[in-house]
Amino acid sequence: MRRYNQVVVIGASDDNSFIDEAYKIGRYIASNGWVLITGGRGGVMKAASKGAFEENGIVIGILPDSDSDYANEYCNIVIPTGIGYARNMINVLSGDVIIAIGGKSGTLSELAYAWQFGKPIILSKFAHGWSENLSTMQIDDRREGIIYIAESLDDIFNHLNTILS
Repeated sequence: MRRYNQVVVIGASDDNSFIDEAYKIGRYIASNGWVLITGGRGGVMKAASKGAFEENGIVIGILPDSDSDYANEYCNIVIPTGIGYARNMINVLSGDVIIAIGGKSGTLSELAYAWQFGKPIILSKFAHGWSENLSTMQIDDRREGIIYIAESLDDIFNHLNTILS
């Protein structure tokens, strides 16, 4: 039995600016038979979850809360951690690749973990927030990993295919 590729989508729970893009990314992930992992809440996470769910994909929400009722309705697997923002490390470690769409401080912490653990990172430059800000700078000199910059959804899809093939 093969292990499924796992894609983590991160972004703000209270920002609906790029939910159409997040939805399409979720659909794309599921249409390729990959597992979508998010923080299980609203905004970008909910939109990506909805896209994957509607494509009959596996949608995992790793919650900061101890109650699974806080997950968005599109998560078909819910993991309540009860550890608050510390769950960001679990989210990142669960993925084979991390996609950032916009984002605020929680997204920034997940990107830092992804960098420290050597995970491939795709930054949605078009989505503002931390995914745009970090697309123009080097985080530090600890790693010679590649950060993939996406100017469009097609760029994200191409990067995913490159990384997961």
